[in-house]
Amino acid sequence: EQRLKLMACDMIESCITRTDNAFQQWLKKSTGFVSTDYVLPAEMCAMVNVILDAKNQSFKLCAVDGVDVHQYHTKIDDLIERTSTGMTQGMVGKLISVLESVLSKLGRYDEGSLIGSILSFTNVSGTGRELGKAYVNFARNSMDQIRQKVNDELWILNLFEQWYGGQVQMLCSWLSERLDHNLHPYQCTCLAHIVKLIYSDFTAYGLGAEQTGVQAYQVASRRITTEHQ
Repeated sequence: EQRLKLMACDMIESCITRTDNAFQQWLKKSTGFVSTDYVLPAEMCAMVNVILDAKNQSFKLCAVDGVDVHQYHTKIDDLIERTSTGMTQGMVGKLISVLESVLSKLGRYDEGSLIGSILSFTNVSGTGRELGKAYVNFARNSMDQIRQKVNDELWILNLFEQWYGGQVQMLCSWLSERLDHNLHPYQCTCLAHIVKLIYSDFTAYGLGAEQTGVQAYQVASRRITTEHQ
């Protein structure tokens, strides 16, 4: 019986390793350019489910009568926990990179920027609302994809909490770099749209007041609201 348990442990470990390697390959795709057109692949969500399901299967296959006699389950559980955490961080990083690309575009409108002056004069990029709306649509589509494809609600909420916090921190860092400068109307309009709707959307998707009412969000919201008036 011990040999069978060891074989089961080895098979699950191999499955986890292969799945994680495939997940990392998906993360590397489109690393050079990520825009609001990015769609989170369903394959990545399926791989998350494989890892989460492995946790349930490992206890059934590696334990003896519900007892982890040979410590096989403990070993696999640790591997699953590390892999699941790594997947969460990788997916959050991928999603956050879209906001990073949006803020990079907004940076062209910084006070004193020649490119910003030209863009404002020619009005090529519109008012900023279009870019803000594009980002909000990306975030909503990504949340819908995750909610529909990933089977574990606790894993989803943990991902959303980290993603939300990462967005707010990135927005605050971007704004703090511009404390001595007035924001361009294009920047204000775009950010006002993003800040307002990511709060309402993430709240609607299950995050409570303690996760969304962070101080960083309040700082970013006040700054943008003040300059947008």
